[in-house]
Amino acid sequence: MLSQGDLKLLDTSTAKHLLTLSLARLAYTGKDGTPRLIPVNFLWTGDELVIPAFAGTYKIRDLRARPDVAVCVDTADGPPKVLMLRGQVTLAEVEGVLPEYAVTQRSVMGPEAGDAYLAAIDKPGLRMVRIGLRPTWVGVLDFQEQRFPERTPEPVLAAFGAAS
Repeated sequence: MLSQGDLKLLDTSTAKHLLTLSLARLAYTGKDGTPRLIPVNFLWTGDELVIPAFAGTYKIRDLRARPDVAVCVDTADGPPKVLMLRGQVTLAEVEGVLPEYAVTQRSVMGPEAGDAYLAAIDKPGLRMVRIGLRPTWVGVLDFQEQRFPERTPEPVLAAFGAAS
C-alpha cells in the first residue's frame, strides 16, 4: 500500500474519480497570516490542478505573497472519499476568459447556460488568473478501500473491519 504523501496515489481509482469532480476546497494563508479555506471550481489536466480565478481578488494577492496551499476534494455521501493535495501554486494572468474557466462553467452550469454566462462576462478588460498546482504531496482516504488516516483509533478500524 502506498504511503500518504506519495504522488503515485494520484493513480488510485479514488483519486482518479475525485479529480473528475468540479468542486474543491482551497486552503491558503491570508495577508494577515491567518488561514483561509474557500470553495473553488477546478480542472485536472492530468498533471496539474487548475483553479481559474478573476484578477484583482484578495485570493490572488495572498497567493502571490504565499504560494503554499492545500486542496481537498471529497464526497459527502456514504463513507467519505477524500483527496488531499499540497504544494506551491503558480499564477499566470491573462486577458479574457481562461479556457479552463470556460470548461468548468459549462460543466457546472450546463452547455447552454454556461455559454450564456461566458458571453455575458467576456468583455474587454476582463482579466483572469490561472492558478496551477502540481502537487508535491498527495493523500487519499477511502474507508471502502480501507485507506484510513494515519493513527486512526483501533475501535474505528475494527468497526470498518480493518483492525490489525
